[in-house]
Amino acid sequence: MAIRIGIGGEFFDRLRESHCYYVDKTELLYELVNEENNAVTLFTRPRRFGKTLMMSMIESFFDIRKDSKVLFAGLDIMRHEEFCREWMNQYPVLSISFKDVEGLSFDSAYEMLTVVLADLCQRHLELRESPKTSEEDRAAFNRLSSRRADRGDIKNSLKIMMRMMMAVYGRPAILLMDEYDVPLAKANEKREGKERYYPQMLEVIRGILGTALKSNDYLKFGIVTGCLRIAKESIFTGVNNFRSYSVLDRRFGAYFGFGEEEVEKLLATADMKDRMELIRSWYDGYVFGNTKVFCPWDVVNYVADAMDDPDKEPDNYWKNTSGNGIIREFVERTDFQVKKKFEILLNGGSITQTISDELTYDTLHETEDNLWSVLLMTGYLTKAHPQARGNTIDLKIPNKEIAGIFRDTVVKYFSDHVDDSEQKAMMEALWSGDEEAAGRAISKLLWQTISYMDYHEDYYHAFLAGIFVGRGYEVESNKERGLGRPDIRLIDDANRRILIIEAKKSAHKEEMEQDCQEALRQIVDQEYAKNLDEYDVICYGISFYQKSACVKKL
Repeated sequence: MAIRIGIGGEFFDRLRESHCYYVDKTELLYELVNEENNAVTLFTRPRRFGKTLMMSMIESFFDIRKDSKVLFAGLDIMRHEEFCREWMNQYPVLSISFKDVEGLSFDSAYEMLTVVLADLCQRHLELRESPKTSEEDRAAFNRLSSRRADRGDIKNSLKIMMRMMMAVYGRPAILLMDEYDVPLAKANEKREGKERYYPQMLEVIRGILGTALKSNDYLKFGIVTGCLRIAKESIFTGVNNFRSYSVLDRRFGAYFGFGEEEVEKLLATADMKDRMELIRSWYDGYVFGNTKVFCPWDVVNYVADAMDDPDKEPDNYWKNTSGNGIIREFVERTDFQVKKKFEILLNGGSITQTISDELTYDTLHETEDNLWSVLLMTGYLTKAHPQARGNTIDLKIPNKEIAGIFRDTVVKYFSDHVDDSEQKAMMEALWSGDEEAAGRAISKLLWQTISYMDYHEDYYHAFLAGIFVGRGYEVESNKERGLGRPDIRLIDDANRRILIIEAKKSAHKEEMEQDCQEALRQIVDQEYAKNLDEYDVICYGISFYQKSACVKKL
């Protein structure tokens, strides 16, 4: 069946008007208002889990300037007829996203904030034109819309606009604030040659949130989204009837991400039911509360690509939308002993950690527990057991896609930072034909780096080739030579010499020497050294068992 997939569809109205496929999450409206009745609700979820589309849907439902009956026709929320009569298109809505508020300095980020607020004013020019608003508020509105506002106007901007909405529409406003923590996250990033400006940005964002959410008679209720919950005493001080729902909370767990039945329905509609297991291994595995979910961004992108190319294999869509700087900063911390834990995770295991879902960006890097918490909250890790409760939980990598990001980041870091003196010792031993010294040096290097995928042969090949390339050698890997393909052929043209290496993974430590001899026989039988008379050729069989290496020379 032909269906329309809206890639990057963050606007509910456009998705519905263009008849794109929509996974119905509208029941959230009823539960949020009719059952929870919070003055302010904060949802924290990783990026690309549907927060922005959800906020757009909420805006469409409540916005008094719209008539949304057609957009919501046939969706779950319409079953609550009395609720819809009371709430649909009955309140002014002020919706703002802070996702673009960033810069290399505080001044440039602050300038982006003034742009975002000016754009918000342009979407609500009816407030300035109405005779019901005060002269003072109209003057402040004009300063905001023309980007002439001072710091006080900026901090009071949302409250000013909600007060104007109350005057114009006679009802308090619903405030939707998306990606509230992006300015703080960007202000705290370590950037080459630039200073962090977290305190200055925190002061501004705290002012905006404080005036908008605390003791505000013009606020009906507020919904805020982000990746992390900033500790209440840091930014939400004095906000009453405030509730936060993170990836650890069971409430609302199913509303962000796709559940299994929702993915099955999408695939059935797209005639791709046979790809369920493939998609599960790549994009499933996240746990929000006690609910297992797929990453919606990945599923939608893969389905769209597979509709165009039926032979399309799964791809890593997530890495292009969210920086992996937090992983890189984590492994760079020499005071944290995390290498073994990363190794367990990369090999499909789980680790037990104490987690906090209430943090501040300026203290994220102070403790190891904080960094594990960030990896959980930002989607790099997930709960290993959905039913687990409490703050001490088992963590794991959710799926193949995220495992690939870890391998690209963590393995590369440790491979790039292995002891240079040991690398030099290994090369000297290999070129001089010293089997025992080469074996010792390789084993020491293996202990310094990260191993993954249960020590598969591919890991050992990549490990050796990475060291050789890093030391400036020309390396051929699995390139046809003689009657076969040697694992590694290292060429040193300057000294007219070549190393040929055939590597084996041993099932048991006692079999390592035997496997070395088998590798050497393969070099001879397959004639890997044939027609290389102009070079001094040295051939090695190397066997690996976990983090030990046995080296034998032909």
